[in-house]
Formats: sequence, C-alpha cells, structure tokens
Amino acid sequence: MANGKILRQLIKAGAAGDSEAFRRVSENIIEDERQKQHHLLANDLENILYGEHVEKNPSDSRKMVSNAPLDKERGLPLFDIKQPQRSLEEIILPVQNTLIIEELLEEHRRNDVLRSYGMKASNKVMFYGPPGCGKTLAAEVIAFELDRPLAVIRLDSLISSFLGETAANLRKIFDFIADHQMVALFDEFDAIGKERGDSGEHGELRRVVNAVLQMMDNYQGQSLILAATNHEDILDSAIWRRFDEIIEIPLPSTDQIIQLLQLKLRGVRRQFEFDDNDLISKLENKSGADIERIVRRATKRMILRSQEFLTMKDINYALAREKQLKSRQGL
Repeated sequence: MANGKILRQLIKAGAAGDSEAFRRVSENIIEDERQKQHHLLANDLENILYGEHVEKNPSDSRKMVSNAPLDKERGLPLFDIKQPQRSLEEIILPVQNTLIIEELLEEHRRNDVLRSYGMKASNKVMFYGPPGCGKTLAAEVIAFELDRPLAVIRLDSLISSFLGETAANLRKIFDFIADHQMVALFDEFDAIGKERGDSGEHGELRRVVNAVLQMMDNYQGQSLILAATNHEDILDSAIWRRFDEIIEIPLPSTDQIIQLLQLKLRGVRRQFEFDDNDLISKLENKSGADIERIVRRATKRMILRSQEFLTMKDINYALAREKQLKSRQGL
C-alpha cells in the first residue's frame, strides 16, 4: 500500500482540484503496486484512473455520436467517435517524431497565444509507414493529450457506389469536424487520396481526390485532422502539400525495441535482460504491434502456468505462434 507521503500528496492534489498532479501521483502508486507484483490491484487502479478520464464529458460525446452524419446509401455513420485512453508515455517513437508531436501538442494547448500573433496551430498532419508501427496509436495519444474525442473516419461508409455520393460524404465529414473540437483520423488515407494519373482508376476516384484537395485547402475548422497510410507511394503528389506536418513512423530500432519491452513488461519478473542480443535479434524487423502481441501472449502463458518468472522459452513459444498466425494470414 502507498506510504504516508504519497497519500498526503494524493489527497492534497485532489483537494486542490489539481487533476494533473492527481494523475501523476496516482500513476506513481500504480507503478509501486506493480513493482510489488500486485498486478490485479494495479490493473484495477488503472481502470479507475483512466476510466474517470474517459467519462469526463460523456454527455458531449453522446451528443456528437447522435449528431454524426450518415451515409445516404446505407444509413451508416461516417465515422466512429471514441474517448482516447492512452497517453504519450505509452507510445515508443523515434526521438525526432516524439519532439514533433510534443510541439504539435504545445501549439494546440497555447493556440490562443499563437492567434494573438496572427498565427495558428498546425491542423493537418500525415503519418506514414509500415502497418502496426503506431500511426493509429499516435492519433489516439494526441487526442488523449489534448483531451478531445477521437473520430475515426469509416472508409467503408465513406466510399459509396453512387456517383458523386463519396464526395458528398466527404463534405458532410468536413462540415461536421469543422464545427466540433476533436481529433479526426482518416485511416487508410490512400483509399481517397490515390494518384489521379493512375490509368487503372476511373473518373469518379479522380473527382474524389480533387474534392479532398479542395476541402483540405478550404478547411478552417476547430478539429485537428490526422491522416494515416501504409501506402505513401500511391498517394497523389498534390496531397502531400496540403499537410502542415508529415511524420514517418518506421519499424522500431534496437533502442525502441528495448523501450517497448521495458514498457510492456513493466513489473513482470523475468529471467532475461531487455538488451539480450538473442532476444533483440528475434524481434528485429517486427512492428510495435507485433512485439506487443508477442509479449502479451508470452506473459499470458507465464500466468496460466503459474510461473514465477517470464522466460525465453515463453518468448520463443509466442514468436512461433506469431509466425504461424502471419502464415495463415498470408503475410
């Protein structure tokens, strides 16, 4: 249990209404419980802490969801709105990328200062790189840090079989996000931003790309627009100029693999070091999502076998399962 000093800090922060200090002290308590191997308690405390954040403005989110525009053809919502739950501490990126995101957050937190000088925060950002390396997670982290809902645009609803309806759906989305303060993620952006000169594409897609370019040029709304793609090579060349920031999110380096292991195995007793050469070599060229899945599967195996320590045997088992899964998926 937390010592007297930490409890005094916690109560002081709560009494003063200092939410940032309250969260910081609470996170210290959770980390302390993990170090003591009290994982169930730590998980419960995390759910309580971040659950409180998620439900901070439930009525506003429900109102946004109920007013979200629909696809005329199928009546489906054009995007999903959710409350983000993961913070900046939970994403491992190259140092330069982290700095860019921190600058972006600072611009939006102090946008009033920029406006007083006739400037504004960057409001259109592109993420590109291999699948599973953190593009969608980066969007969630940015939304969490800015305390805004995250709207993930549903391309299956956006792209219509009706002539001209896709561009109309785009207009509905841009009008909606312009009127609300949120973070809007266009995932798989290449589906609507494909090179117009591609001879294999029909005229409707070219019209959609032109519509995207025009809407992004004219956008002056309240929301931060994020786009993500795994296929940057097929994007129309004119698309890139519409973004204020372009951030590549590559496969994790050796240092980032070690940081991921430290993050995902925090509080887990193990019989190997994070910088073990054999372990690192087995995780090279894997995405952050792959590594997280491998670590989670290995840890579950340790728990269900009532083992005291996580071993390389558990990791190797999880790696074999991952390889089998990828093979079945044709990857």
